[in-house]
Amino acid sequence: MDDNAGLFNALSSERPVQPVFIFDTEILSKLEDKSDARVNFIYQSLVLLNEEYNKHKGSLKVYYGNPPEVWKKIVAEFDVAEVYTNRDYEPYAQQRDQLIYEFLKKKNIPFKGFKDHVIFEKKEITKDDGLPYTIFTPYSKKWKLNLTPAHFKSFDSLSLLHRLNGSNFKMPLLKDIGFSKTHLSFPATYTSNSIIKNYHQNRDIPSLNGTSRLGVHLRFGTISIRRLATQAQGLNEVFLNELIWRDFYSMILYNFPHVVGNSFKPAYDKIKWRNNEAEFEAWCTGKTGYPIVDAGMRELNNTGHMHNRLRMITASFLTKHLLIDWRWGEAYFAQKLLDFDLASNNGGWQWAASSGCDAAPYFRIFNPYEQTKRFDPQYNYIKTWVPELNTAKYPQAIVEHAFARKRVLETYAKALKND
Repeated sequence: MDDNAGLFNALSSERPVQPVFIFDTEILSKLEDKSDARVNFIYQSLVLLNEEYNKHKGSLKVYYGNPPEVWKKIVAEFDVAEVYTNRDYEPYAQQRDQLIYEFLKKKNIPFKGFKDHVIFEKKEITKDDGLPYTIFTPYSKKWKLNLTPAHFKSFDSLSLLHRLNGSNFKMPLLKDIGFSKTHLSFPATYTSNSIIKNYHQNRDIPSLNGTSRLGVHLRFGTISIRRLATQAQGLNEVFLNELIWRDFYSMILYNFPHVVGNSFKPAYDKIKWRNNEAEFEAWCTGKTGYPIVDAGMRELNNTGHMHNRLRMITASFLTKHLLIDWRWGEAYFAQKLLDFDLASNNGGWQWAASSGCDAAPYFRIFNPYEQTKRFDPQYNYIKTWVPELNTAKYPQAIVEHAFARKRVLETYAKALKND
Protein backbone atom coordinates (compact mmCIF):
# COMPACT_ATOMS: atom_id res chain seq x y z
CA MET A 1 0.00 0.00 0.00
CA ASP A 2 2.84 2.43 0.74
CA ASP A 3 4.74 1.94 -2.55
CA ASN A 4 2.24 1.13 -5.27
CA ALA A 5 2.41 2.92 -8.63
CA GLY A 6 -1.23 2.44 -9.60
CA LEU A 7 -2.59 3.42 -6.19
CA PHE A 8 -0.32 6.46 -5.97
CA ASN A 9 -1.40 7.75 -9.37
CA ALA A 10 -5.07 7.19 -8.54
CA LEU A 11 -4.74 9.07 -5.26
CA SER A 12 -2.86 11.85 -7.06
CA SER A 13 -5.89 12.47 -9.30
CA GLU A 14 -7.59 14.34 -6.41
CA ARG A 15 -10.83 12.43 -6.92
CA PRO A 16 -12.22 10.06 -4.26
CA VAL A 17 -10.57 6.64 -4.78
CA GLN A 18 -12.24 3.26 -4.31
CA PRO A 19 -9.76 0.33 -4.15
CA VAL A 20 -11.12 -2.79 -5.87
CA PHE A 21 -9.94 -6.41 -6.02
CA ILE A 22 -11.48 -9.07 -8.27
CA PHE A 23 -11.12 -12.78 -7.55
CA ASP A 24 -10.94 -13.95 -11.15
CA THR A 25 -13.07 -17.07 -11.67
CA GLU A 26 -11.28 -17.75 -14.98
CA ILE A 27 -8.18 -18.48 -12.86
CA LEU A 28 -9.78 -19.88 -9.71
CA SER A 29 -11.98 -22.38 -11.55
CA LYS A 30 -8.84 -24.14 -12.82
CA LEU A 31 -7.52 -24.76 -9.29
CA GLU A 32 -8.38 -28.29 -8.16
CA ASP A 33 -7.18 -27.80 -4.58
CA LYS A 34 -9.86 -25.75 -2.83
CA SER A 35 -7.47 -25.01 0.04
CA ASP A 36 -4.92 -23.62 -2.43
CA ALA A 37 -2.28 -21.80 -0.40
CA ARG A 38 -1.90 -18.96 -2.88
CA VAL A 39 -5.60 -18.12 -2.70
CA ASN A 40 -5.22 -18.19 1.09
CA PHE A 41 -2.22 -15.88 0.82
CA ILE A 42 -4.08 -13.43 -1.39
CA TYR A 43 -7.11 -13.51 0.92
CA GLN A 44 -5.02 -12.93 4.07
CA SER A 45 -3.22 -10.06 2.33
CA LEU A 46 -6.54 -8.49 1.34
CA VAL A 47 -7.81 -8.72 4.92
CA LEU A 48 -4.69 -6.89 6.14
CA LEU A 49 -4.98 -4.35 3.34
CA ASN A 50 -8.62 -3.69 4.20
CA GLU A 51 -7.71 -3.18 7.86
CA GLU A 52 -5.19 -0.54 6.82
CA TYR A 53 -7.74 1.19 4.57
CA ASN A 54 -10.20 1.17 7.50
CA LYS A 55 -7.68 3.17 9.56
CA HIS A 56 -7.93 5.85 6.86
CA LYS A 57 -11.74 5.75 6.71
CA GLY A 58 -11.84 3.70 3.52
CA SER A 59 -12.26 0.06 2.57
CA LEU A 60 -11.52 -2.45 -0.13
CA LYS A 61 -14.37 -3.61 -2.38
CA VAL A 62 -13.83 -7.30 -3.21
CA TYR A 63 -15.63 -9.00 -6.10
CA TYR A 64 -15.75 -12.60 -7.29
CA GLY A 65 -16.47 -13.46 -10.90
CA ASN A 66 -15.47 -13.10 -14.53
CA PRO A 67 -13.63 -9.74 -14.69
CA PRO A 68 -15.37 -8.26 -17.78
CA GLU A 69 -18.74 -9.12 -16.21
CA VAL A 70 -17.66 -7.72 -12.85
CA TRP A 71 -16.72 -4.44 -14.50
CA LYS A 72 -20.29 -4.09 -15.76
CA LYS A 73 -21.38 -4.23 -12.10
CA ILE A 74 -18.72 -1.76 -11.00
CA VAL A 75 -19.65 0.93 -13.53
CA ALA A 76 -23.32 0.47 -12.58
CA GLU A 77 -22.51 0.75 -8.87
CA PHE A 78 -20.06 3.68 -8.96
CA ASP A 79 -19.71 6.91 -10.88
CA VAL A 80 -16.38 5.83 -12.39
CA ALA A 81 -14.23 8.63 -13.79
CA GLU A 82 -10.99 6.68 -14.32
CA VAL A 83 -9.56 3.22 -13.60
CA TYR A 84 -5.97 2.70 -12.43
CA THR A 85 -4.10 -0.59 -12.31
CA ASN A 86 -0.60 -2.06 -12.42
CA ARG A 87 0.38 -3.97 -15.54
CA ASP A 88 0.47 -7.77 -15.73
CA TYR A 89 2.59 -9.28 -18.52
CA GLU A 90 1.16 -12.81 -18.68
CA PRO A 91 -0.71 -13.63 -21.92
CA TYR A 92 -4.06 -14.32 -20.26
CA ALA A 93 -3.83 -11.13 -18.20
CA GLN A 94 -2.97 -9.11 -21.30
CA GLN A 95 -6.07 -10.43 -23.10
CA ARG A 96 -8.28 -9.88 -20.05
CA ASP A 97 -7.06 -6.32 -19.50
CA GLN A 98 -7.53 -5.54 -23.20
CA LEU A 99 -11.19 -6.61 -22.96
CA ILE A 100 -11.67 -4.39 -19.91
CA TYR A 101 -9.91 -1.50 -21.63
CA GLU A 102 -12.24 -1.81 -24.64
CA PHE A 103 -15.33 -2.02 -22.43
CA LEU A 104 -14.33 1.05 -20.42
CA LYS A 105 -13.40 2.95 -23.58
CA LYS A 106 -16.99 2.57 -24.82
CA LYS A 107 -18.07 4.18 -21.55
CA ASN A 108 -15.51 7.00 -22.06
CA ILE A 109 -13.64 5.84 -18.96
CA PRO A 110 -9.83 5.93 -19.25
CA PHE A 111 -8.06 2.72 -18.17
CA LYS A 112 -4.54 3.59 -17.02
CA GLY A 113 -1.87 0.94 -16.45
CA PHE A 114 1.43 1.44 -14.62
CA LYS A 115 4.71 -0.40 -14.24
CA ASP A 116 4.98 -1.73 -10.69
CA HIS A 117 5.90 -5.44 -10.83
CA VAL A 118 9.41 -5.01 -12.29
CA ILE A 119 12.17 -2.40 -12.56
CA PHE A 120 12.30 -2.57 -16.38
CA GLU A 121 9.43 -3.89 -18.51
CA LYS A 122 8.49 -4.85 -22.06
CA LYS A 123 11.04 -3.24 -24.43
CA GLU A 124 12.71 -0.80 -22.05
CA ILE A 125 15.96 -2.79 -22.24
CA THR A 126 16.80 -3.82 -25.80
CA LYS A 127 19.82 -4.45 -27.98
CA ASP A 128 21.18 -1.52 -29.98
CA ASP A 129 19.02 -2.58 -32.95
CA GLY A 130 15.88 -2.33 -30.82
CA LEU A 131 15.31 -6.09 -30.63
CA PRO A 132 14.79 -7.80 -27.26
CA TYR A 133 17.70 -9.61 -25.64
CA THR A 134 17.63 -13.39 -25.45
CA ILE A 135 20.89 -13.78 -23.53
CA PHE A 136 20.98 -12.80 -19.87
CA THR A 137 24.52 -11.44 -19.43
CA PRO A 138 24.35 -8.62 -22.02
CA TYR A 139 20.79 -7.88 -20.86
CA SER A 140 21.95 -7.54 -17.25
CA LYS A 141 24.81 -5.23 -18.28
CA LYS A 142 22.43 -2.96 -20.20
CA TRP A 143 19.95 -3.18 -17.30
CA LYS A 144 22.59 -1.84 -14.90
CA LEU A 145 23.76 0.83 -17.37
CA ASN A 146 20.21 2.16 -17.72
CA LEU A 147 19.51 2.18 -14.00
CA THR A 148 18.96 5.62 -12.47
CA PRO A 149 17.89 6.80 -9.00
CA ALA A 150 14.43 7.41 -10.49
CA HIS A 151 13.95 3.65 -10.95
CA PHE A 152 14.22 3.22 -7.18
CA LYS A 153 11.90 6.10 -6.32
CA SER A 154 9.05 5.01 -4.04
CA PHE A 155 5.42 5.94 -4.69
CA ASP A 156 4.44 7.42 -1.34
CA SER A 157 0.71 6.71 -1.17
CA LEU A 158 0.40 6.97 2.61
CA SER A 159 0.23 10.76 2.67
CA LEU A 160 -2.64 10.69 0.15
CA LEU A 161 -4.90 8.09 1.78
CA HIS A 162 -7.28 10.78 3.00
CA ARG A 163 -8.58 10.72 -0.60
CA LEU A 164 -10.09 7.25 -0.17
CA ASN A 165 -13.78 7.03 -0.96
CA GLY A 166 -14.84 6.80 2.70
CA SER A 167 -17.00 3.75 2.08
CA ASN A 168 -17.19 0.77 4.43
CA PHE A 169 -17.62 -2.46 2.46
CA LYS A 170 -17.69 -5.83 4.13
CA MET A 171 -15.05 -8.38 3.15
CA PRO A 172 -16.42 -11.70 1.85
CA LEU A 173 -15.35 -14.85 3.67
CA LEU A 174 -12.87 -17.24 2.10
CA LYS A 175 -15.63 -19.85 1.81
CA ASP A 176 -17.74 -17.33 -0.13
CA ILE A 177 -15.32 -17.71 -3.04
CA GLY A 178 -15.28 -21.50 -2.75
CA PHE A 179 -12.03 -22.01 -0.84
CA SER A 180 -10.98 -23.16 2.63
CA LYS A 181 -8.00 -22.48 4.87
CA THR A 182 -4.61 -24.09 4.22
CA HIS A 183 -2.20 -25.65 6.69
CA LEU A 184 0.78 -23.94 5.03
CA SER A 185 2.47 -20.91 6.57
CA PHE A 186 3.79 -17.91 4.69
CA PRO A 187 7.20 -16.22 4.93
CA ALA A 188 7.62 -12.72 6.33
CA THR A 189 7.69 -9.67 4.08
CA TYR A 190 11.14 -8.71 5.31
CA THR A 191 14.59 -10.17 4.79
CA SER A 192 17.59 -9.10 6.84
CA ASN A 193 20.59 -7.26 5.47
CA SER A 194 22.77 -10.13 6.67
CA ILE A 195 20.97 -12.67 4.45
CA ILE A 196 21.41 -10.44 1.41
CA LYS A 197 24.99 -9.56 2.35
CA ASN A 198 25.98 -13.24 2.60
CA TYR A 199 23.72 -14.40 -0.22
CA HIS A 200 26.53 -15.28 -2.63
CA GLN A 201 28.10 -17.59 -0.03
CA ASN A 202 24.96 -19.26 1.32
CA ARG A 203 22.41 -19.31 -1.49
CA ASP A 204 23.31 -22.79 -2.79
CA ILE A 205 23.26 -24.55 0.60
CA PRO A 206 19.68 -25.77 1.13
CA SER A 207 20.20 -26.62 4.81
CA LEU A 208 20.98 -22.96 5.60
CA ASN A 209 18.60 -20.06 5.97
CA GLY A 210 20.50 -18.33 3.20
CA THR A 211 17.81 -17.09 0.81
CA SER A 212 15.24 -14.33 1.12
CA ARG A 213 12.05 -16.44 0.77
CA LEU A 214 10.45 -13.32 -0.71
CA GLY A 215 9.28 -14.92 -3.96
CA VAL A 216 5.62 -15.11 -2.95
CA HIS A 217 5.63 -11.44 -1.94
CA LEU A 218 7.26 -10.33 -5.18
CA ARG A 219 4.81 -12.47 -7.13
CA PHE A 220 1.73 -10.94 -5.53
CA GLY A 221 3.04 -7.43 -4.96
CA THR A 222 3.00 -7.47 -1.16
CA ILE A 223 6.49 -5.97 -1.10
CA SER A 224 8.06 -3.35 -3.34
CA ILE A 225 10.53 -4.50 -6.00
CA ARG A 226 12.02 -0.99 -5.91
CA ARG A 227 12.81 -1.14 -2.21
CA LEU A 228 14.21 -4.66 -2.43
CA ALA A 229 16.42 -3.70 -5.39
CA THR A 230 17.60 -0.64 -3.46
CA GLN A 231 18.48 -2.87 -0.49
CA ALA A 232 20.28 -5.34 -2.76
CA GLN A 233 22.23 -2.79 -4.76
CA GLY A 234 24.24 -1.66 -1.80
CA LEU A 235 24.78 -5.11 -0.31
CA ASN A 236 25.17 -7.92 -2.82
CA GLU A 237 25.61 -8.00 -6.61
CA VAL A 238 24.62 -11.68 -6.82
CA PHE A 239 21.29 -11.02 -5.11
CA LEU A 240 20.68 -8.05 -7.41
CA ASN A 241 21.35 -10.33 -10.39
CA GLU A 242 18.57 -12.65 -9.19
CA LEU A 243 16.17 -9.69 -9.34
CA ILE A 244 17.45 -8.92 -12.85
CA TRP A 245 16.74 -12.54 -13.88
CA ARG A 246 13.15 -11.89 -12.77
CA ASP A 247 12.93 -8.83 -15.06
CA PHE A 248 14.62 -10.82 -17.84
CA TYR A 249 12.10 -13.66 -17.77
CA SER A 250 9.20 -11.20 -17.57
CA MET A 251 10.61 -9.46 -20.66
CA ILE A 252 10.99 -12.81 -22.47
CA LEU A 253 7.38 -13.76 -21.70
CA TYR A 254 6.09 -10.42 -22.97
CA ASN A 255 8.14 -10.42 -26.19
CA PHE A 256 8.01 -14.16 -26.92
CA PRO A 257 4.59 -15.36 -25.66
CA HIS A 258 4.99 -18.63 -27.60
CA VAL A 259 7.12 -19.89 -24.68
CA VAL A 260 3.83 -20.67 -22.92
CA GLY A 261 3.34 -24.24 -24.09
CA ASN A 262 6.20 -24.26 -26.60
CA SER A 263 9.98 -24.38 -26.49
CA PHE A 264 11.69 -21.01 -26.93
CA LYS A 265 13.92 -22.84 -29.45
CA PRO A 266 11.42 -24.62 -31.75
CA ALA A 267 13.88 -27.41 -32.59
CA TYR A 268 13.55 -28.70 -29.02
CA ASP A 269 9.89 -29.50 -29.60
CA LYS A 270 11.14 -32.41 -31.75
CA ILE A 271 12.48 -34.26 -28.70
CA LYS A 272 10.82 -37.64 -28.18
CA TRP A 273 9.91 -37.60 -24.50
CA ARG A 274 9.33 -40.92 -22.72
CA ASN A 275 6.63 -39.46 -20.44
CA ASN A 276 6.40 -42.53 -18.23
CA GLU A 277 3.49 -41.79 -15.86
CA ALA A 278 4.69 -44.11 -13.07
CA GLU A 279 8.11 -42.45 -13.08
CA PHE A 280 6.49 -39.01 -13.11
CA GLU A 281 4.44 -40.01 -10.06
CA ALA A 282 7.63 -41.20 -8.30
CA TRP A 283 9.24 -37.83 -9.06
CA CYS A 284 6.19 -35.88 -7.85
CA THR A 285 6.02 -37.77 -4.56
CA GLY A 286 9.77 -37.79 -3.86
CA LYS A 287 10.33 -41.52 -4.34
CA THR A 288 12.93 -41.68 -7.11
CA GLY A 289 15.65 -43.26 -4.98
CA TYR A 290 17.84 -40.18 -5.50
CA PRO A 291 17.90 -38.56 -2.03
CA ILE A 292 18.63 -34.97 -3.09
CA VAL A 293 15.83 -35.08 -5.68
CA ASP A 294 13.37 -36.66 -3.27
CA ALA A 295 14.19 -34.16 -0.53
CA GLY A 296 13.47 -31.26 -2.86
CA MET A 297 10.14 -32.66 -4.01
CA ARG A 298 9.03 -33.44 -0.46
CA GLU A 299 9.92 -29.94 0.69
CA LEU A 300 7.78 -28.58 -2.15
CA ASN A 301 4.83 -30.86 -1.36
CA ASN A 302 4.92 -30.11 2.35
CA THR A 303 5.68 -26.38 2.38
CA GLY A 304 4.91 -24.88 -1.03
CA HIS A 305 8.55 -23.79 -1.16
CA MET A 306 11.60 -25.25 -2.84
CA HIS A 307 15.15 -24.01 -2.54
CA ASN A 308 16.41 -22.64 -5.87
CA ARG A 309 19.33 -25.08 -6.11
CA LEU A 310 16.83 -27.92 -5.68
CA ARG A 311 14.59 -26.45 -8.37
CA MET A 312 17.46 -26.86 -10.81
CA ILE A 313 18.36 -30.35 -9.59
CA THR A 314 14.79 -31.70 -9.66
CA ALA A 315 14.00 -30.12 -13.02
CA SER A 316 17.19 -31.46 -14.57
CA PHE A 317 16.41 -34.91 -13.18
CA LEU A 318 12.89 -34.99 -14.63
CA THR A 319 13.87 -33.79 -18.08
CA LYS A 320 17.31 -35.39 -18.46
CA HIS A 321 17.29 -38.55 -16.30
CA LEU A 322 13.68 -39.53 -16.89
CA LEU A 323 13.19 -37.86 -20.28
CA ILE A 324 9.83 -36.47 -19.21
CA ASP A 325 8.53 -33.36 -20.95
CA TRP A 326 9.48 -30.16 -19.14
CA ARG A 327 5.85 -29.00 -19.48
CA TRP A 328 4.78 -31.78 -17.09
CA GLY A 329 7.21 -30.50 -14.47
CA GLU A 330 6.34 -26.89 -15.14
CA ALA A 331 2.64 -27.66 -14.55
CA TYR A 332 3.39 -29.52 -11.32
CA PHE A 333 5.47 -26.62 -9.96
CA ALA A 334 2.70 -24.24 -11.04
CA GLN A 335 0.28 -26.27 -8.94
CA LYS A 336 2.48 -26.49 -5.84
CA LEU A 337 4.74 -23.42 -5.58
CA LEU A 338 3.57 -20.59 -3.34
CA ASP A 339 5.68 -18.19 -5.39
CA PHE A 340 4.56 -19.56 -8.77
CA ASP A 341 5.24 -16.92 -11.38
CA LEU A 342 4.58 -17.93 -14.99
CA ALA A 343 7.56 -16.06 -16.44
CA SER A 344 10.14 -17.31 -13.95
CA ASN A 345 8.73 -20.85 -13.73
CA ASN A 346 8.64 -21.22 -17.49
CA GLY A 347 12.11 -19.72 -17.84
CA GLY A 348 13.55 -22.00 -15.17
CA TRP A 349 12.07 -25.16 -16.66
CA GLN A 350 13.15 -24.32 -20.18
CA TRP A 351 16.62 -23.55 -18.83
CA ALA A 352 16.78 -27.01 -17.25
CA ALA A 353 15.47 -28.72 -20.39
CA SER A 354 17.92 -26.71 -22.56
CA SER A 355 15.00 -25.55 -24.71
CA GLY A 356 14.91 -21.96 -23.48
CA CYS A 357 16.77 -18.77 -24.21
CA ASP A 358 20.23 -18.69 -22.66
CA ALA A 359 19.64 -22.22 -21.35
CA ALA A 360 22.09 -24.81 -20.10
CA PRO A 361 23.44 -26.72 -23.15
CA TYR A 362 21.69 -30.06 -23.57
CA PHE A 363 24.84 -32.02 -22.76
CA ARG A 364 24.99 -30.40 -19.31
CA ILE A 365 23.28 -32.93 -17.08
CA PHE A 366 23.25 -32.44 -13.34
CA ASN A 367 24.68 -35.43 -11.49
CA PRO A 368 22.55 -35.70 -8.32
CA TYR A 369 25.39 -37.42 -6.43
CA GLU A 370 27.86 -34.66 -7.29
CA GLN A 371 25.27 -32.01 -6.44
CA THR A 372 24.85 -33.66 -3.04
CA LYS A 373 28.61 -33.69 -2.44
CA ARG A 374 28.86 -30.00 -3.25
CA PHE A 375 25.76 -28.61 -1.58
CA ASP A 376 24.63 -31.08 1.11
CA PRO A 377 27.72 -33.18 1.93
CA GLN A 378 26.62 -33.94 5.49
CA TYR A 379 23.08 -34.78 4.32
CA ASN A 380 21.68 -32.13 6.67
CA TYR A 381 19.01 -31.06 4.20
CA ILE A 382 18.31 -34.55 2.89
CA LYS A 383 17.81 -36.04 6.37
CA THR A 384 15.18 -33.39 7.12
CA TRP A 385 12.98 -34.60 4.29
CA VAL A 386 14.05 -38.22 3.76
CA PRO A 387 14.18 -39.67 7.28
CA GLU A 388 13.89 -43.27 5.98
CA LEU A 389 17.16 -42.96 4.04
CA ASN A 390 19.36 -46.08 4.41
CA THR A 391 16.43 -48.22 5.51
CA ALA A 392 14.45 -50.88 3.66
CA LYS A 393 11.63 -48.35 3.25
CA TYR A 394 13.64 -46.11 0.93
CA PRO A 395 13.26 -47.05 -2.77
CA GLN A 396 16.04 -48.16 -5.10
CA ALA A 397 17.18 -45.63 -7.69
CA ILE A 398 14.58 -45.36 -10.43
CA VAL A 399 17.25 -45.23 -13.13
CA GLU A 400 21.02 -45.63 -13.20
CA HIS A 401 22.81 -42.30 -13.69
CA ALA A 402 25.31 -43.28 -16.40
CA PHE A 403 22.60 -45.08 -18.39
CA ALA A 404 20.23 -42.08 -18.12
CA ARG A 405 22.98 -39.70 -19.19
CA LYS A 406 23.79 -41.75 -22.29
CA ARG A 407 20.09 -42.10 -23.17
CA VAL A 408 19.30 -38.41 -22.97
CA LEU A 409 22.38 -37.38 -24.96
CA GLU A 410 21.41 -39.76 -27.75
CA THR A 411 17.76 -38.63 -27.68
CA TYR A 412 18.58 -34.93 -27.83
CA ALA A 413 21.27 -35.42 -30.48
CA LYS A 414 18.85 -37.35 -32.68
CA ALA A 415 16.14 -34.70 -32.37
CA LEU A 416 18.51 -31.81 -33.04
CA LYS A 417 20.77 -33.34 -35.70
CA ASN A 418 19.42 -31.17 -38.53
CA ASP A 419 19.48 -27.92 -36.55
